[in-house]
Amino acid sequence: MSEITEPEAFVTVRREGTLTRITLSRPRAINALSRAMVIAVRDAVLAAQRDGSAAIWLDGEGDRGFCGGGDVKAMVANGPASSKSFLWHEYRADYAVANASIPVIGVMDGITMGGGIGLTGHAAIRLVTERSRLAMPETRIGIVPDVGANAIFANSPGRLGDLLAASSASMTAADAIALGFADHQVAAAKLDDLRKEIAAGADPAEAVAAFAEAPAQSPLLQDREWCDPLFENALGDTATTLADPVAASIRLIEALESSSEARATAIATEIRSVCPSAVVVALARNALARETGQGLNEALREDYRVLPRLIARADFAEGIRAQLIDKDGKPRWQPARLEDVSRAEIERILDPQLGDDEILLEF
Repeated sequence: MSEITEPEAFVTVRREGTLTRITLSRPRAINALSRAMVIAVRDAVLAAQRDGSAAIWLDGEGDRGFCGGGDVKAMVANGPASSKSFLWHEYRADYAVANASIPVIGVMDGITMGGGIGLTGHAAIRLVTERSRLAMPETRIGIVPDVGANAIFANSPGRLGDLLAASSASMTAADAIALGFADHQVAAAKLDDLRKEIAAGADPAEAVAAFAEAPAQSPLLQDREWCDPLFENALGDTATTLADPVAASIRLIEALESSSEARATAIATEIRSVCPSAVVVALARNALARETGQGLNEALREDYRVLPRLIARADFAEGIRAQLIDKDGKPRWQPARLEDVSRAEIERILDPQLGDDEILLEF
């Protein structure tokens, strides 16, 4: 296995008036997160709470987006132990943002996926722009939504959280607000002016409200008419899904494929293309989050238990190969179909008990 040297901490921290500005500064990789980067973000968030800053502005360098997620190619190359260390520090950074004693303003301008949502989706003030594109695309690479996203999906309208988690579908700015991933839309061209007002001492919430604009109608909300009854009939209540998540997932794909609704059959095609085992785990985790009223702390601790188990499976390396290395878009999942997913394997992945080599995430 070839070794990849971890990138330096591509994070720029500076004081602008009463504001601490933290910028992910790796634009060539859409600010993909390394371990050094998430450590630097956490350290900067903690420092800002001690130095008299009134608020924190968290954004990304470049025109493509805030953050494309974790550097998953490096995670595969460096092995499971390195990946587990990255997740430990990533989730602690997410927790620090969510629990800061001063407002953190997370700016999800452009592409914001995976780990990028972890850093901003739990912030006190969450901004999107007209060019924002959000996604938790983990089932495309053999894992499942993490960074506390289950705590948001569980409270999304109807069954849209299940649709997104299983299919890795993306969200517009309007979708992100409607599904609970963002609070306000601000024009990208006005972000600098908004930041300067807050840096000059304006109340962050009041300044954002003054700059906010009404988002367009959410396309995903329009899917609820067919999505909610179909998903509810197929998956059943949370207890039914958790009792046999494989059977529930099979019922769902069959219902989608037999639907007369064009959007339903399109979603079925998407789900068939992503990792079957990951789909089952994602739906089960959403059901658990709804049943338990899971908060961020619990969600992150569950993430730290479940994600390493998935990363150690062959599907993770295969998903990265197909999507990001060879880019042939033809992953060879093991197994290849939802109908062949092992119930025993799913039980092992979801087992709430820590193994001998597993530890509880500490914040």
